[in-house]
Amino acid sequence: MELVALGIADQPRSFLTRELPLAVLSYAGLEGDRHAGLTLKAGVRQQHVPKGTELRNTRQLSLVSEEELALIAKDLGLARLDWRWLGANVLVRGAPSLTRLAPGTRLVASSGAVLVIDGENEPCRKAGRAIADAVGADEALASRFVKAAHQRRGLVAWVERPGLLRVGDAVAAVAR
Repeated sequence: MELVALGIADQPRSFLTRELPLAVLSYAGLEGDRHAGLTLKAGVRQQHVPKGTELRNTRQLSLVSEEELALIAKDLGLARLDWRWLGANVLVRGAPSLTRLAPGTRLVASSGAVLVIDGENEPCRKAGRAIADAVGADEALASRFVKAAHQRRGLVAWVERPGLLRVGDAVAAVAR
């Protein structure tokens, strides 16, 4: 795989990411990003514990692939689907089945940084609404996105080894 683009969601009340030339990763993720932190408060995705319980943050970064975004765009009847509309931090090329990589797989960047896949980033209407807003479509697109993005929405991961990610870096997937 190759890193094609990097982004950060650091604007209050905004789901969208803005592009970065490089990403400095710490054990807390991408400093300043809305998902950065060593821990998080349990919410709707962590129903095994009471809401608000402090847990290790395994959703520090969101990764998507050009190939899967092209399939989603096609299913939605869009010319393209911009990765930034999904709040993604990392866009890769050369991973047509990125979302199907198993939890626990390590993504080792040529820079030395290592990410550990937590699992699929489940499609949601919030991302669908961001897409609908960006293309001037109605609310129905948000619902259609959830279906079109099933097992194509990308992954969430956490930082195992801090370091830099740069556009153009090679990334290898290493099974656990």
